[in-house]
Amino acid sequence: MKSNMIKNISIIFLLICRFTVMAQECKYSTPSNRWLNHKWNAHWITSAEGSTQDYGVHHFRKLFVLDSKPDSFVINVSADQRYKLFVNGQFVGRGPARGDILHWYYETQDIAPFLQKGKNLISATVWHFGEYAPGAQISQKLGLIIQGNTVKEEIVNTNSSWKTIRNVAYSPSIDYMQDVGPGEIICGIKYPWGWETLEYSDEGWPSAVKSERGVPANHSTGYIRALIPRDIPAMESRPEPHPQVCKSNGVKVGAEFFNGDKPLTIPPHSKASILFDQEYLTNAYPSFSFSKGSSAKVNVIYSEALYSDDNSKGNRNEIEGKSILGQIDSFLLDGGNHRVYSPLWFRTYRYLEMNIETSDDELLIHPFSAEFTGYPFQEKGTFASNDTTLDKIWKVGWRTARLCAGETYYDCPYYEQLQYIGDTRIQALISLYVSGDDRLMKKAINSLSWSRSSEGILSSRYPAHYDQFIPPFSLYWINMIHDYWMYRDDDDFIRSHIPTIKTILEWYTDKIDNSTGMLGALPHWNFTDWAEEWPWNDNVPTGGVPPGAISGGSAILSFQLSYTLNDAIELLESFNENDFANKCKKFRKELNYAVKDLCYDKEFGMIADDIAHTSYSQHAAIMGILSGALTEKEEVRLFENLMADKSLIQATVYYHFYLFKAMKKVGLANRYLDNLDIWKEMIENGLTTFAEKPEPARSDCHAWSASPLYDLLATVCGVEPSSPRFKTIKISPNPGRLTYLKGIIPHPQGVIQVDLHTGIEHLSGQIVIPKGTSGVYIYKKKKIKLKEGVNIIGNTSIDN
Repeated sequence: MKSNMIKNISIIFLLICRFTVMAQECKYSTPSNRWLNHKWNAHWITSAEGSTQDYGVHHFRKLFVLDSKPDSFVINVSADQRYKLFVNGQFVGRGPARGDILHWYYETQDIAPFLQKGKNLISATVWHFGEYAPGAQISQKLGLIIQGNTVKEEIVNTNSSWKTIRNVAYSPSIDYMQDVGPGEIICGIKYPWGWETLEYSDEGWPSAVKSERGVPANHSTGYIRALIPRDIPAMESRPEPHPQVCKSNGVKVGAEFFNGDKPLTIPPHSKASILFDQEYLTNAYPSFSFSKGSSAKVNVIYSEALYSDDNSKGNRNEIEGKSILGQIDSFLLDGGNHRVYSPLWFRTYRYLEMNIETSDDELLIHPFSAEFTGYPFQEKGTFASNDTTLDKIWKVGWRTARLCAGETYYDCPYYEQLQYIGDTRIQALISLYVSGDDRLMKKAINSLSWSRSSEGILSSRYPAHYDQFIPPFSLYWINMIHDYWMYRDDDDFIRSHIPTIKTILEWYTDKIDNSTGMLGALPHWNFTDWAEEWPWNDNVPTGGVPPGAISGGSAILSFQLSYTLNDAIELLESFNENDFANKCKKFRKELNYAVKDLCYDKEFGMIADDIAHTSYSQHAAIMGILSGALTEKEEVRLFENLMADKSLIQATVYYHFYLFKAMKKVGLANRYLDNLDIWKEMIENGLTTFAEKPEPARSDCHAWSASPLYDLLATVCGVEPSSPRFKTIKISPNPGRLTYLKGIIPHPQGVIQVDLHTGIEHLSGQIVIPKGTSGVYIYKKKKIKLKEGVNIIGNTSIDN
């Protein structure tokens, strides 16, 4: 166990080590209009060695001379699959942001800070993981392209003047493969150390193979990568503090290791292992430094948690009797001095174990470092109250949201890193409420729309190199468009997606069983929730599927369609699609009537899961409430029943997002704070992010489980748009048992502030809304108009 003082010293040491590089890292620049509308002069170049579609790591170099150090030197760069760019040996950046063949991103960067008068070198590592590529990685073939922004920068254009080699030191580690790509085996003896520096001689390197010129998206014929400019910022990069040492075998790890005074020494012909605990889950690029140790082997295992013999995780803070299981990087050392080994892609871990086996030479292990990576969300929204438990939920929820956002939203960082619509809708709302940054949400809406199939629905996750269809997720994409419309004034963007909304609804219209008026048999994976009663089995090869989804007559999915139709109708009417909107209104009315007639049990006050009344679930009741098919009195009764009857199939953490929407719709949102046991139990169980579902959980970090961040601000503080584009604001707080609550919510015009205290009979305090806005404060059916600036709230009765 290291002291706090040592930890602080380690943090400062890391910050100092990184300051020089971080201070020079260039920002993304605006691309020239010429390269948006003109075929590029630069060519895609590829390797002269090995396959361009199989696993391979390749290096590219270009030497050039400048008469003087430039004030600006802007380039446009992309690669297939990914690149790391260097100038004069200094790291510049990573890319490209993930897209697809018809939307292939490139970055525009000013590399002038890295250049000098005279001889210069621009170089790049480009890797293609072939059959081991992450599920989210689309590819054509290995390639690099760099286009100078103006004539003066075209000296670095990619063509056959570039040199390249395949780095044969790399091979894939596939002992523990997930959908995020392979681990890496790096053989130091074969590594061309210093290849990215000016001093290195590339005399024996072959020339790069030149292929087609770069083509911007609006000039593409569709069979080659169509280039579009990056539409999100660079990922955040900051040092992580050194982790704690949990235990070690074969070597004693003292305080001097962490403060950098003395490396660990592993004698010849020895074995040792060290287990590290970061104390919280993170996404980071680790870098390991070794000296000497020729022919030594170091395996590094990364894991979200430790496992007992029965593969259960238990309390994540407990290590006794547990072992590590996870992704592995293997380093075969060459005996050089301060050799740094680092994986090409980030690793997700809380626990990290280093296993060492030396040969004839002693090995020196220097302190390793790690750089956090993630979308650069800033925490502008805040929530505070007299309940400190909510502080913990906020902190863990925000870490969950951060780790599930990079160049796309992720369902989970450790296992898949795929942008699923069901997860993304929830996390996009969190992004708006906590950061106010809508750029990743827009990118998600766009990229998901690119996945539209010939049937008319969207892939369940995208980008992805293989298709998967969860039809209910296409409905959530429409809800996501409606969410964006309510919070942002961006009509052109919304209008561009109206055709896709219509094709999705037409797909569903065609699936109505005319004999029942409900949805009939539905193809693909009609996932609803990870309910225990809907498992994977031989008859249903996909889990989470409710009764009637495959055979027809699902009340849950039929009511979900009605819920989405309501959002779609509002969008269609707002964008002058009145004929289609009227058809949807008629369709929705008939659908609601049919489902209520065939599945609503008036005596029981519940909704059956399907037309055969196979079972009853919270899910059917939730969607029944959100569908608008019932009277207000029926909705309240239904909600009371779904909360009280524990024999119902229960909603897991994901579907609680919709449970709370139903709770709010029936006017019972003051109960929200009494229904957070799932999240409290996860924190008590040592999780530092929220898991995919209750135990046993596969993923310890899952985007959809961070929904309390949204609800603490939208439900407890009660801040929501009262009209599209967030032009007007509704604040209807639900303090429940709290004695005070404070919230700050970013708004396009500024921030909204809620600061309220509760007494025995009154709710008082103040609300601040941005300049240029207006709103209404609602509590117990009393309404107070809000004006821009400070609004004093007082003498308003509390509904206990």
